[in-house]
Amino acid sequence: MSQVVFVLEDEADIRRLVQFQLEGAGYTVKAYPTVGSIVQDAERQRPALFLLDIMVPGGDGLDLCRRLRQNPALASVPIIFLTARAAENDRVHGLELGADDYITKPFAMRELLARVKAVLRRFERPAESAGAPPVLTIDTLEIDGNSMQLRVNQQLVTTTATEFRLLDYLARHPGRVFSRDHLLDAVWGDARFVTPRSVDVYVRRIREKIEVDPETPRFLKTMRGAGYRFDLPRVKEPPTARIGGAGSAEGSATTTATE
Repeated sequence: MSQVVFVLEDEADIRRLVQFQLEGAGYTVKAYPTVGSIVQDAERQRPALFLLDIMVPGGDGLDLCRRLRQNPALASVPIIFLTARAAENDRVHGLELGADDYITKPFAMRELLARVKAVLRRFERPAESAGAPPVLTIDTLEIDGNSMQLRVNQQLVTTTATEFRLLDYLARHPGRVFSRDHLLDAVWGDARFVTPRSVDVYVRRIREKIEVDPETPRFLKTMRGAGYRFDLPRVKEPPTARIGGAGSAEGSATTTATE
């Protein structure tokens, strides 16, 4: 069966053209001129991708994105914005809300199809490092590369495909510092349209999901001027046994219980 793409676009000519091109590429398309029943329809038939305009009558693509990310049944479905808002702040805001990509108008249809395919590829299982187990258990985190699921304190935490792939890649290379450009190549592949600032947005979103205090992260560290590093939590030292009574010369020395 072909993958289903939900398209929200109020301009009829653009909507028909996008639908025609996607169907020609083998996708099944449901096109909407307004927000209307998109969420309800998606709950009945979960799409592979949402392609959303931002400024539409009677609704807002940004608000719809927020609603989708808060819906447990739809939160992991990738979202691409297709909009005339081209400012960098608009792009960053869209990514912060949970979008996987942001395409500005006017656009070429070949570019649109390439970016749809690129986003959908991220839903494929992340590549495993040689010899690495499919499931990583790190302190309070469980990262399952087979099912692309994240658990924190044994509770399932919803992530987008891009968030998961970035976390999985960093966690499988603990202690190594990766530049933003390296992470773009490793996680986004040939998606040259993604900027290094996008990596910062995704790191911030991951921290909000895995860190007790995202402002003081234990796992995902920023290395100023270099990039990011995933740290393994330090193992606590074993308890020490004190020799001698309080106030004695020996009492000032300590030794481990095994000595």
